[in-house]
Amino acid sequence: METVFSAASRSISKLISFTALLLFLFSCSTFTSTEAYDALDPTGNITIKWDVISWTPDGYVAVVTMYNFQQYRHIQAPGWTLGWTWAKKEVIWSMMGGQTTEQGDCSKYKGNVPHCCKKDPTVVDLLPGTPYNQQIANCCKGGVLNSWVQDPANAASSFQVSVGAAGTTNKTVRVPRNFTLKAPGPGYTCGPAKIVKPTKFITADKRRITQAMMTWNVTCTYSQFLAQKTPTCCVSLSSFYNNTIVNCPTCACGCQNNSTESGRCVSERSSHLASAVPGKSTNAPPLLQCTSHMCPVRIHWHVKLNYKEYWRVKITITNFNYALNYSEWNLVVQHPNFDNLTQLFSFNYKPLTPYAGLNDTAMLWGLKFYNDFLNEAGPLGNVQSELLFRKDASTFTFEKGWAFPRRIYFNGDNCVMPPPDAYPWLPNTGLKPVISLFQPVMMILASCVFLWANM
Repeated sequence: METVFSAASRSISKLISFTALLLFLFSCSTFTSTEAYDALDPTGNITIKWDVISWTPDGYVAVVTMYNFQQYRHIQAPGWTLGWTWAKKEVIWSMMGGQTTEQGDCSKYKGNVPHCCKKDPTVVDLLPGTPYNQQIANCCKGGVLNSWVQDPANAASSFQVSVGAAGTTNKTVRVPRNFTLKAPGPGYTCGPAKIVKPTKFITADKRRITQAMMTWNVTCTYSQFLAQKTPTCCVSLSSFYNNTIVNCPTCACGCQNNSTESGRCVSERSSHLASAVPGKSTNAPPLLQCTSHMCPVRIHWHVKLNYKEYWRVKITITNFNYALNYSEWNLVVQHPNFDNLTQLFSFNYKPLTPYAGLNDTAMLWGLKFYNDFLNEAGPLGNVQSELLFRKDASTFTFEKGWAFPRRIYFNGDNCVMPPPDAYPWLPNTGLKPVISLFQPVMMILASCVFLWANM
């Protein structure tokens, strides 16, 4: 009997261990496949389209276009950097609208020297003001790529490349491998190139359609965890019904004694502030105003007023970075009352509805030439606006922190929220006074003492 029991016990323990192993492997695979997933923009990506438009004696000419299909995440200056590895021994004879950062070893070529001979070239965009004979459509923006919702006209970037020592037919051409996209740092992960149906082009007079000889696509997705080790923004809260101002969590983006993570900091009252501010260098660590949270950007949500049928919120964005400003900034805010947003002051607004029937997310950005530019830290380093919501009697309440946002993104990065138990709570005015059993006795004793004193 004991033998049977021990054998059964061993079988059960092995089954439990095997099940635990399966769960562990499943959890690992699940994490790996979703690390670049954004719940508010589930289909957002940057697609690189490579169109072979003509053949040459030893290769082809292609137009490479990057489309930013992300709704609110954009690439700021100094811009994108695109890299790949050639499948064979290809070289780049010439380029328009872009250039490689290194030429490589082209010593074996006599006379006509290629633009780049590296096995793994790295391409950057040309700057605005490039001579017209070196430009093509959608080029020369300094690598800046705006988001699809905020500025669709500038959400694409292109360059032309003439490739040699390559195949000259659809069957002999080999697609490049190991695509990398930096914007300008890490954060994007690119998949393999996939051959798709050739792109069709409409001529300027719209009377003729041509098509590419060959086309392949590369899809790159963004992960905030890969982009930086620490957050870049935080949220503070306040309300008219509570004197408590909930600041950003302490050390939300780093601590003042950890200069490698969050950058150096200097007090806004320091007499050495002007000399401490560096030039606009992207490689130097940020110089921040010393705060308890050490975040470059803070978003403050203030529940300002309460009306009979409406309520009003004030949003303030403050830049604490002395060495960096933000052009074409944007906010993404999630709150259940955005389905009844009535009026918005001095901000642009677009609802984001990644899931059918759910309108609780809004994208906000500044008005062109008015407040679309967020200055570096200082007296002008903030922008603000107010939102007017209509109350829904079935859902509206000021209780339990309902009036505060569920999450906020700044320029596509998720901001650190205060813990829910720290939110400004609605004062509880409905409590009835508690009458102690000793209160009547104390009142009688006080009356007796008063009478005795006056006898």
